Amino acid sequence: MLAWSRALVDPGLRAVVDGMPDEVRAVTAYHFGWLDERGRPVAGGGAGKALRPALALLSAEAVGGAAADGLPAALAVELTHNFSLLHDDVMDRDRTRRHRPTAWSVFGANPAILAGDALLACAFESLAGAPSAWPPAGHAPAEHGVAKRVPVEGVLAEGVRTLSRAVLDLVEGQCADVSFETRTDVDVPECLRMAEHKTGALLAASCALGAAYGGGTPPQIGGLRRFGARIGLAFQLVDDLLGIWGDPAVTGKPVHADLRRRKKSLPVVAALASGTAAGGELARLYLRDGPLPEGDAARAARLVEEAGGRAWARQRARRLKAEALAELDAAAPVERPRAELRALAHLVLDRDH
Repeated sequence: MLAWSRALVDPGLRAVVDGMPDEVRAVTAYHFGWLDERGRPVAGGGAGKALRPALALLSAEAVGGAAADGLPAALAVELTHNFSLLHDDVMDRDRTRRHRPTAWSVFGANPAILAGDALLACAFESLAGAPSAWPPAGHAPAEHGVAKRVPVEGVLAEGVRTLSRAVLDLVEGQCADVSFETRTDVDVPECLRMAEHKTGALLAASCALGAAYGGGTPPQIGGLRRFGARIGLAFQLVDDLLGIWGDPAVTGKPVHADLRRRKKSLPVVAALASGTAAGGELARLYLRDGPLPEGDAARAARLVEEAGGRAWARQRARRLKAEALAELDAAAPVERPRAELRALAHLVLDRDH
């Protein structure tokens, strides 16, 4: 499903990047994995998992549309997601993403920020793309239906509102995440709200936009939005677990990167709030200024687990998946895309990168 999604969306992404100003085109193509730092094509280069566009395309099908109906929405959410990644890497000073140096570490912070800005502008422009122009030739398998060609004018205003709200929520979540770095009193409920905004909002928008462009009814759009929101929060919980215990060879990120920055991720905050001896020891180690040395980061990972943070995050993610699947079923989706959306929900929980 993810390979199918990537094959449908990639031609549109490349067309968008080709139309960008020269100053940001090279940065963006590098970020997507298509070019190296010298502008040379990269064999097998890829742009990530394509989870958000897959949710948009399948949501369009789930309400009785075709994948082609959801392509403008899928392109918009993938562009928005990559806007956020470029900015996040600058703010977090991360030097590795997808097993290669981050764009800002190669080209500088300012070019990376501007490339992200360009992606966001293109995301909104893509919402206005006429479905009749999609998909690119050779990228719409017949078994995924015939596009209904829902007039863009009928969904464009709602699409812009949906994406705008998702971006504002994403920014709010990122602001909270940054503020947590200097605070010692972050609690679990506000950390969950931060994750709902930072990650859940865009996955919710992916499903809602896909359903809207597929011609779904308001109850269907609302149900799929809630499905995406819960999957998004589960995704962030798993992401936080991988940020502590993930294999760098698989995740493409340095080991204990989140802990070395003293990041208030969900498992860490749950451990700090546990009232256990391990949680108290973690607080004495973690709630200080400056980067955490690697030896202390490894010790912090052990304390988070001993305090129950790891188990809590896994349990919460499983509960969110169950809630998401109930919302999906309530939306009365078409059976095949329903099964594929369920499979993506399972993938979110079981992934290793």
